[in-house]
Parts: sequence; C-alpha cells; structure tokens
Amino acid sequence: MLTASSPLPSRPQRILVAGGSGSGKSTLAARIAEVTGYPYQEIDALYHGPDWTPRLSFHDEVDAFTALPSWVMEWQYTSVRSLLAERADLMVWLDLSRRVVMRQVVRRTVTRARRGTELWNGNVEPPLRTIFTDEDHIIRWAWRTHRDWADRVTEAERDAQPLTVVRLRSRVEVDAWPTGPLHDAFTAG
Repeated sequence: MLTASSPLPSRPQRILVAGGSGSGKSTLAARIAEVTGYPYQEIDALYHGPDWTPRLSFHDEVDAFTALPSWVMEWQYTSVRSLLAERADLMVWLDLSRRVVMRQVVRRTVTRARRGTELWNGNVEPPLRTIFTDEDHIIRWAWRTHRDWADRVTEAERDAQPLTVVRLRSRVEVDAWPTGPLHDAFTAG
C-alpha cells in the first residue's frame, strides 16, 4: 500500500476512489478526472432512480463504463464492488478519521437538505428529522459503516491483483495528492 507521498509505479488507466459515505469520494474522483483527462462517471447517478429506487440498468451501465480503456469512478455498491476492483489498476483510499468524515457528511447533508439540492434523477435529501426515524439515513449510515472500509480495501488489494492502493489519511493529503504523485505520473517522461 502506497502513502500520499509515494510515487506511482506507472501511469494508471482505471482509477477507483474508495472511502465511506461523506469522505469526499466524488469530489476527489472529479479532480482526478481533471488531472488525467479520463472520463468520470459518478456511480450514485447510475444507481439511484427516481424516488431513490435502484435503477435496473445499474450493473449494465457500470459494466459498459468500466470496459473503457481509461476511467475514474467511486468504489461502492456491493453488487459491483468486485467488478470494479478487478478492472481497476489504481485505488485511492480516503482513510479519514471518523471525526472528519462525520463533520463532512453532516455539513453536506444539512446544506443539501436546506437548499433542496437535486442530487440524482430528481432526488433530494430527505427532511433532516428523518435522521431519527430512518436507520439508513446517510448520516447514520456513515457512522455505522465507517470501520468497514479498512477490511474492504485490504481484501481488494489482496484479491484484485494487480491493484495499486494509495492510502490518503488527511484532508491535506487528499487535497495535495492529485497535483503531486498523480500529476507526476502523467508528466514523467
């Protein structure tokens, strides 16, 4: 497993961004796509249909997108997680503290709920009061699943060879990595 300052062994072609809900996967994936020029597909937009129902075409669309020679996508959803890991050659793991992740997910959720921000396919954050009634409310989900990511990433690194994993452990590392080691891999002669 590489650290935030480790040089990449080669120029990656298929890049996953892993981490818990609210860790900043989509934001980092979009930045990686800017640096690399690769197509980026937000996986939530493929998964969530109207009224938060899973889209029947989800697996086929993930399969088609990851058949491209180069791409950037978040690593989530159990039904496609192994497919994604098998096709990727680089995984960037946002291993941020629970405190940081919870601060980010609460801020993001509250802001989206208050503004009525449309997320995917007409969906908006539910009313904030649902944090108390919905066991799978995104804030409760982020708290409950935070520890699961270490095992998932370790398993993927072991099983999906060759897969290089870069572990980013702070916001400073997350902010610096795309213009540091990633950029260097694309500008090296």
